[in-house]
Amino acid sequence: MWGLWMLPSATMLHSFLLLLLIGTFIRLSEPMTREEKNKLRNQVLEMFDHAYHNYMDHAYPADELMPLTCRGRVRGLEPSRGDIDDALGKFSLTLIDTLDTLALLNKTAEFEEAVRRVVTDVRLDNDIVVSVFETNIRVLGGLLGGHSMAVMLKDSGQMLWYQDELLHMARDLGLRLLPAFNTSSGLPYPRVNLRHGVRGPETRTGTETETCTACAGTIILEFAALSRFTGDPTFEAHARRALDFLWEKRQRNSNLVGTTINIHSGEWVRRDSGVGAGIDSYYEYLMKAYILLGDDQFLQRFNTHYASIMKYISQPPLLLDVHIHKPLLPARSWMDSLLAFFPGLQVLKGDIRPAIETHEMLYQVTKKHNFLPEAFTTDFRVHWAQHPLRPEFAESTYFLYKATKDPYYLEVGRTILENLNRFARVPCGFAAMKDVRTGSHEDRMDSFFLAEMFKYLFLLFAEEEDLPFNVEDYVFTTEAHLLPLSLSTASNSPLSLVINNMAGEELDDANFEWTCPNTRLLFPDPAFPRNLREPIRSAVDKSCPRPAAIREPGMGHPPLRAQDFMANNPEHLELLRRMGVSLIHLKDGRVQLVQHATQAVSDVAAEDGMRFMQEMMELSSQQQKEQLPPRAVQIVSHPFFGRVVLTAGPAQFGLDLSKSSSGVRGFVTVAEPYNGCSELSNAEIVAGRIALLQRGQCMFAEKARHIQKAGAIGGIVIDDNEGSSSDTVPLFQMAGDGRNNEEVILPLLFLFHKEGNILLEALKEYREVEVLLSDKARDRGTDGAEEEDCSTEEKDNSSPASSEPLNQSKVTTQEQVAEDSVAGQESVQPAEGLGSYVPVDVGEEPAGDRDSNSQSGDSLMAEWQEDLEAFKQMEKDEL
Repeated sequence: MWGLWMLPSATMLHSFLLLLLIGTFIRLSEPMTREEKNKLRNQVLEMFDHAYHNYMDHAYPADELMPLTCRGRVRGLEPSRGDIDDALGKFSLTLIDTLDTLALLNKTAEFEEAVRRVVTDVRLDNDIVVSVFETNIRVLGGLLGGHSMAVMLKDSGQMLWYQDELLHMARDLGLRLLPAFNTSSGLPYPRVNLRHGVRGPETRTGTETETCTACAGTIILEFAALSRFTGDPTFEAHARRALDFLWEKRQRNSNLVGTTINIHSGEWVRRDSGVGAGIDSYYEYLMKAYILLGDDQFLQRFNTHYASIMKYISQPPLLLDVHIHKPLLPARSWMDSLLAFFPGLQVLKGDIRPAIETHEMLYQVTKKHNFLPEAFTTDFRVHWAQHPLRPEFAESTYFLYKATKDPYYLEVGRTILENLNRFARVPCGFAAMKDVRTGSHEDRMDSFFLAEMFKYLFLLFAEEEDLPFNVEDYVFTTEAHLLPLSLSTASNSPLSLVINNMAGEELDDANFEWTCPNTRLLFPDPAFPRNLREPIRSAVDKSCPRPAAIREPGMGHPPLRAQDFMANNPEHLELLRRMGVSLIHLKDGRVQLVQHATQAVSDVAAEDGMRFMQEMMELSSQQQKEQLPPRAVQIVSHPFFGRVVLTAGPAQFGLDLSKSSSGVRGFVTVAEPYNGCSELSNAEIVAGRIALLQRGQCMFAEKARHIQKAGAIGGIVIDDNEGSSSDTVPLFQMAGDGRNNEEVILPLLFLFHKEGNILLEALKEYREVEVLLSDKARDRGTDGAEEEDCSTEEKDNSSPASSEPLNQSKVTTQEQVAEDSVAGQESVQPAEGLGSYVPVDVGEEPAGDRDSNSQSGDSLMAEWQEDLEAFKQMEKDEL
């Protein structure tokens, strides 16, 4: 958060105001009327109530709401989602995360009731392993933000009963997190047991050796606030020590930090550097620690990093990861959605121009896909299709409006509101998007949606008199919790005890040269912001061109191109051996390529091998365009009205829904027999409807023939494997049975057990349930105009990077299963002692030529490790 305030500083003779963005643009866009703003503000409040009350009615005291099934998510009772579940600690996470949102939105009575519930119901002494990072920003931050609001209300004559109960809970939680910092480096373990700490077998943690930079560097605001609220310097001292260590371990030539670091040795594990996932809030907290604590050291560090970010990572409007040791080399060709916070941080810094440019790029991507995909490529196609209702884009929109007062950003906010209501709203709250391309949902509403999204949207549309307090007196944490700036002068400040690492360093004027200029001076031409946005809008709206590959100077081509590789060519096998690449023969007749950089004949050969493996990975991903994308089952009858969308697997036979402008719409009924493996006994009921079938006992195509003979207009096969879900199992497609499948003309889709059960429960409760089978969810309330498809990560043959069509058939990542099973993504993941590997078929003809990406070995390995985490471990006997 930012506002108009002066911070104490002994070394700064300039006397400037942080974020004194007093200038406003003379706007060319039409201003939004006060009536319109009030209407949108009230819409934000209604949406918040819909989400919050559904959590309280259906989920509390569970940590989170599952909005599709209208129940709470309790860790251990639901299928594990891996690291995501480390945020859950059986401490009513969503309620704590929402406390100061209630206060900011003028819901004083509900805030007071929520504080009473937290104090009465929540227990922190749970034998459960949680993420130190998530628990700090969400729970500790939520308790401190709630305490700040309670104190503010008490000072105004309300909540006179409050006696710092939330602060006492915050101190208790802080003490439970402290054991994680018991390392030689001062970097915290990534996880801690709330009851037992990190030592001993009963903790079930403490064996980790690495953590992300943001995980270790996003502690200082909450821990320093806790120290200054309580007078105990211990917490701030530990957070400062972790930040000091990260600063010392930065790459001294590039002044960049990597993504993950060994908490014991300080060696960088992943050496790619960006402003998105894994690093993002480390930079944010350096700037905000200066704002909150008034320590010039933090500003100096931030400005040093920021100069390197703008030199190496920023390629306006793009922000692309690079390698910390070779920062001129891109580490990947895609961006993740978490970087959407960065334009807001640039506003805080006062660097408005690149903030406008990057924000506009993000807005255009949002308009293409309705939401920001979790990751998208440099030509703005989907890389990872999920969207868990992240608030970072709304955050940056608010900051840019606050700084410029340009009504353009109010219209951006309106778009965010409309998309949330049209695509994410369901009867029991708001559901995360499982796939922005199809509009399918995930049974998930994270606590940050209530903690952050509605704060920023409310502030965007609210007038000053709508706010219960002056937000300029607070700083927003990365979870948007409110900490008072008065902490900077707290008498119990332990600054003198803990600042020691840089006491001898002097601050140069250059460290402050870009801090908070007046925007009138920065943009004297009122048309300038629009001129910045127009070319970016045009670039995204056009044909999504892929930029030419960037080469490392002097490296040239690897000796063997992936497109040319033949597994039965002795020369190729020898070249692979020299590059440290070996072959493993799989049971299904294919071979696995495995790269051991240490077995290459030289460092140059090892890098050649890594580039070869990267090319093979890219060929593998190119095969996606030969595969059918996911389909959607949209429940359109009362009371759903199209707001529940289930991810469905397609069939390789029957009606192609992508070629149907309207899809197939009809009421569902259960086939008898349910497995559909013989002629239906209830054919007269099935006729003219969509038949529900159970997987098993016969081929998919046979089921389709039987329901088609009965007069069905479509079919949905539901998995018989209890607990299966599209949340945890890769997309698949149903294959034919080897017979003449052209006779099947109806559409057949597949739902996993969890999604299918939602449909069956709806049918049980409402009896008449109508669904729409389509290639993607139909917009609830738009004209349905077709846009150019930039939704998938595939290259147009006419684009500069692909002058010839490629034969992708030789790189296999998907099986087509004819029997009653599914064709899913090939599961590969680095195993113990292995590098990167991809499966390939043997003996195919070489594909057309293609430029290689001359990236360094370390940067490529970092990217593979991240991408390969999406696949399963291979069976040991295949290794």
